[in-house]
Amino acid sequence: MRDFLKYTVASAIGTLVGLFSLIALLGLGALGLASLFITSAATETEPEVDKNSVLVFDLATDIVDAVPYSGASIVLEETLSGSSYRALSLHSALQAIEAAATDDNITGIYMTGNTFAGFGTLQEVRAALEKFKTESGKPILANNTLWSERDYYLASVADTIYLNPAGIMELNGFRAEIQFLAGALNKYGVGVQVLRAGRYKSAIEPFTRTASSPEEKQQTQALLTDLWQEFLTTASTARETTPEAIQAIAENKGILPAAEAQAAGLVDNVAFYDEILTELRELTDQTDQTDWFKNDDDFTQISLYNYSQILDPEFGKDTIAVIYANGEIVDGDGEAPGLITSGGLSDTLRQARNDDDIEAIVLRVNSPGGSAIASEVIAREVELLAEQKPVIVSMGNYAASGGYMIAAPGDQIFATPSTVTGSIGVYGLRLNFKEIANRNGVTWDIIKTAKLADIDTISRPQSDDELKLQQGFVNTLYDRFLTLVSEGRELPKEKIDQVAQGRVWSGSDAKSASLVDQMGGLNDAIAAAAEAAELDEWQVEEFPKPPSLEEQILDSLFGFSVSVPWAKDPVSEQLLELREDLTLLHTLNDPQGVYMRLPFTTEIE
Repeated sequence: MRDFLKYTVASAIGTLVGLFSLIALLGLGALGLASLFITSAATETEPEVDKNSVLVFDLATDIVDAVPYSGASIVLEETLSGSSYRALSLHSALQAIEAAATDDNITGIYMTGNTFAGFGTLQEVRAALEKFKTESGKPILANNTLWSERDYYLASVADTIYLNPAGIMELNGFRAEIQFLAGALNKYGVGVQVLRAGRYKSAIEPFTRTASSPEEKQQTQALLTDLWQEFLTTASTARETTPEAIQAIAENKGILPAAEAQAAGLVDNVAFYDEILTELRELTDQTDQTDWFKNDDDFTQISLYNYSQILDPEFGKDTIAVIYANGEIVDGDGEAPGLITSGGLSDTLRQARNDDDIEAIVLRVNSPGGSAIASEVIAREVELLAEQKPVIVSMGNYAASGGYMIAAPGDQIFATPSTVTGSIGVYGLRLNFKEIANRNGVTWDIIKTAKLADIDTISRPQSDDELKLQQGFVNTLYDRFLTLVSEGRELPKEKIDQVAQGRVWSGSDAKSASLVDQMGGLNDAIAAAAEAAELDEWQVEEFPKPPSLEEQILDSLFGFSVSVPWAKDPVSEQLLELREDLTLLHTLNDPQGVYMRLPFTTEIE
């Protein structure tokens, strides 16, 4: 309650200050400004596909497990932010690649840029590109100045891979870096006490240790090995080499100049963009030099995002709802970008349950977990939904801990081999600031009417009796977690406990552990949903919908955000990383302070 009041008051003060400042600056001009945005949105030119166009796939395109803003909404966002950032839902991206295969106006795909997508997403997109190439016979070209492993995982599907003569290829393996705060907390006098159920539940380790436990090293090594093996197998098969050859490069070279990458057979040609442009123009039938200047572009093209916006909508007498559960799981209501609120997602699930036009549901989970209570609230709604309609779960990059809990009641669970899942366990942290406060002259005096009235105080460490009491609550939640998974998977609780204990699994290992039913992506889950509902024709509708244009205008006019314009030097990057880790603590808002979440300071690169 104390934190709630603190953040509520701070938020209210910030809102009032911003509102008064806005009124002083704009007066009644806000209505005119809003009108301008709407007019701009209404006059946006609809993209078109010219004959002999190349579909350009910028790998930096943000492919998300959500319904992104589009149409007039994106124009408003660009106008207010001054940026051209655009996101694409995974379903839309896959649909666009599939449609391009049979579109006579599309002659091929050109990939460039660098991706930041998770490996689960990359596997699904790569499968769609492989299907495009196989079924259409149209070429895929890929060009870059830097190929990292993530980029190359996609680019390896191409018929021809280019690398700039001054470019490099990074093939040095995957690593996981875990940042530990225990030493700093101890130095500054911040006390940490731990509640935990599951010996692999390592999310608390950054606050209590200076290095990983043997259990954490074991599970992380196994996960990295699975991800790396998937990369080696896919890339070596595509390039007609061996996993051992690529492993040798990772062990002995790590970074390859362009000429060496070509000699190793990892790229086909070393060329500047103007040399590649000749082939792209031939692909678009622009062989006459007089045609080169008819377009503003170097060659006839359409971006993957624009192409997805002009596809004919799917029509069918029945609807399959794809419901996205993307981000941290928190206690609360409404929709928030990057967060799954217990109230917001529960409302969406209830609406799908009560909508007679929706015959089946695909729950797309891309979440490392979060609040234990919020996760169970959502899981209950999934359970109720599954009692009335087929619910097929599609796991994205992550579907772990609380993310796995909300998936468990589904009729079938699909995952990619690179999905990070499992982590069935519970933890809690109890921080106290007695030492650092006392050093600086701050003390507390607590007056209470019952022995446990100050059990949640930060003024002192918890007593053994208090910790024992709370550990009992954590154990109860863990038992409820096991029961929910046991019932959802129709397996004995004892068997679930053996593969639980907070342990993290790759998608392929999770299938062996009976936590996952099938290897497959979002489209596979949609097909399974149609089969379960016995549908011959169907349309896909994505939920939850983004805010309306009017809601965005109000939020943009009266909401404020702060950006940190630091240069990306190594020191600044570490400070920003630490800032993000500490900021994440604000999302840990479970009413009882217990969580079902992956280790949040682990970065896999």
